[in-house]
Amino acid sequence: EDEQIVAEIMRRRFFPDFIAYKTWEGFHFAGHEIRITEATDCYGAVVWPSALVLCYFLETNSKQCNLVDKNVIEIGAGTGLVSIVASLLGAFVTATDLPELLGNLQYNVLQNTKQKCKHQPCVKELSWGIDLEKNFPRSSCHFDYILAADVVYHHPFLDELLLTFDHLCKNDTVILWAMKFRLENEDRFVDRFQTLFDLEMIFNFPSLNIALYKAMRKHRMKA
Repeated sequence: EDEQIVAEIMRRRFFPDFIAYKTWEGFHFAGHEIRITEATDCYGAVVWPSALVLCYFLETNSKQCNLVDKNVIEIGAGTGLVSIVASLLGAFVTATDLPELLGNLQYNVLQNTKQKCKHQPCVKELSWGIDLEKNFPRSSCHFDYILAADVVYHHPFLDELLLTFDHLCKNDTVILWAMKFRLENEDRFVDRFQTLFDLEMIFNFPSLNIALYKAMRKHRMKA
């Protein structure tokens, strides 16, 4: 079953038949052809397999996870593929990443959602752990879903990432998080994550070493 679903996910990706002035990859999700412009000089401007897994889940579980008119934020949006798919599925989407990635992110989001979505997504800077209350005040920012794909890897900002999850997540917020396991850092982060959130694995692809998790804040009913 793992190999069959992985093959189906990977079939959603296609490449141009001709050389264009901008390098791009194509994807089929949510009934649309999505063209993503990438940059090979930084991790954040490349589409990683975890993003495809999350997009596939959002599309194929639209009844279980209905995004229509829901308020959604993606952290570490990178090229924007997940945010684009969530927008095409009817959500109000805020796609976020570091300032140096926003230009390419904005380009991809605009090119693939303009006049195609119920709600036009927005792109916003989010540096994990920095100015969270200023830029995303708890009193006015409420997200139904937090989306994240491959935000945990060998980088020095895992504390800030956990702080960001904690700040953005209300008692009824659902986190959908796809992660590729590479080193012990991932296992340690999952352990720390579970001190704040109830975590459930909803997809597991051993052939890709990727898991998809659903999480909600602990003790939410008491709160």
